[in-house]
Amino acid sequence: MSVSTSTPRDGVAVVTVDHPPVNALPAHAWYDLAEALTAAGRDPAHRAVVLTGTGRGFNAGVDIKELQRTPGHGALIGANRGCAAAFAAVYECEVPVIAAVHGHCLGGGIGLVGNADAVVATEDATFGLPELDRGALGAATHLSRMLPPQLVRPLYYTGRTVTARELHHHGAVWALARSRTALLEVALELADRIAAKDGLLLRLAKEALNGIDPVDVRRSYRYEQGFTFEANLAGVSDRHRDAFLDARPDEGSRP
Repeated sequence: MSVSTSTPRDGVAVVTVDHPPVNALPAHAWYDLAEALTAAGRDPAHRAVVLTGTGRGFNAGVDIKELQRTPGHGALIGANRGCAAAFAAVYECEVPVIAAVHGHCLGGGIGLVGNADAVVATEDATFGLPELDRGALGAATHLSRMLPPQLVRPLYYTGRTVTARELHHHGAVWALARSRTALLEVALELADRIAAKDGLLLRLAKEALNGIDPVDVRRSYRYEQGFTFEANLAGVSDRHRDAFLDARPDEGSRP
């Protein structure tokens, strides 16, 4: 697992997640990502942050193999707390965060992009919450920041994915990139436009926009997580996670 930070443009930091094969993250990696985002935003030289991933997709959620091979509930608690930390780090980053998405963005990936200030994506990128099929609940808080409720609910109940083009139609994706090669350039173009503004004013604007949000994203997501724990205590979650790993043993991630 690697989380790296680079500065390809003046005032712009790029935080890159690299965890093959599909960027399904173990608990400690969510904390690493949270620390990298917080540090990037705290640096006075940065006025915008781009969050992206390598490999086959942007993010495939939590590492289900870690959950199933670890006795007790420690891994589940670690994953839930780690996700909460990473999602909050995007939202509370001192400067605007642009998520640059390619391939799949699923489960915890929605938690990241739903808390970002803007999303750019390749035309073939897909977004979804297969939580019910994995014995979990969560990130409806973040999908609800991207889409209207009568679309969020059937997507959540069915686990169906939507394309970046569909999200662009609904205004949830700022811009589409024709290829993965062009994706970072599209993200950096927006980041450059943001970073051209006064750094102090950008920080004040981010704090002000967070302050007028109608939903407390931290509290809302933690409320959702309580139902994940209930499903685990009821014995439902293990059955679904085992079935998923049996079907896709080489990945162990939310597909």
